[in-house]
Amino acid sequence: MIKGTPELITERREEIINACEQLYRTMSFREITLKEIGNAVPFSRPTIYNYFQTKEEIFLALYEREYNRWNGDLDLILKEQGPMSCGELAGRIADSLARREQLLKLLSMNNYDMEANSRQELLTSFKTSYGRSMQLMQRILEKQRPDMSAEEIRRFQYIFFPFMFGIYPYTTVTQKQRAAMEDAGVLFMYQSIYEITFCCLNELLK
Repeated sequence: MIKGTPELITERREEIINACEQLYRTMSFREITLKEIGNAVPFSRPTIYNYFQTKEEIFLALYEREYNRWNGDLDLILKEQGPMSCGELAGRIADSLARREQLLKLLSMNNYDMEANSRQELLTSFKTSYGRSMQLMQRILEKQRPDMSAEEIRRFQYIFFPFMFGIYPYTTVTQKQRAAMEDAGVLFMYQSIYEITFCCLNELLK
C-alpha cells in the first residue's frame, strides 16, 4: 500500500515518469537504469519501488501517457463539425502524430520485453489507452467515411496501426545511419513524420 494523499501519490508517479521521459530524450532504453531515473527525481531512489517495480513499468507508464495524449488529439478530430475530404482527414490525423514523436519513438522499441516485465494491472491500464486509440479511430472513420464498410474499417486498422511502428525509424535517422545508407548505395528518400503518415493515410482512405 502506497502511503500519502492521492494528490501526492499522483505527483510522485508523474515525477518518475517525467524523469524517464527527460532521460529518454538523450539516452537509449538500454542505457537508462532505475539508478539513472532515481538520480533525476527529488526523492530517494527506494521510493520509486513504491510505484514501479521495474524500469519497463516506468516506460510502459510513459507509453500509456503518450497514447492518452494522442487520444486527446483524436477526440478533437472526432468532435469536428462537418465532413472532411480524404486529404483533409489524412492531414488532420497525420498532424496529430507529427506532434507525438515520443509515442512513435516508443512504438519503435521492443514492446515484448517492456510488457513481459510489467505487472498485469499496469499492462491492462496501458492496453486500455491503446484500445481507446483504436476505438476513436473507428469512430472517426464511421463519421467521416460513411461509405466504408465495417470490414474496410477493420482492414484500415490492421494496416495503419502496425504501420505506426515503423514511422519513427523511417523519419528519424542519425548521421551514422545516413552515411551507412550512402556507403551501401541504397537510394532512400527521407520524409517527415507528417509526410510519410499523410501518404499512407491518403492511400488507405481513397
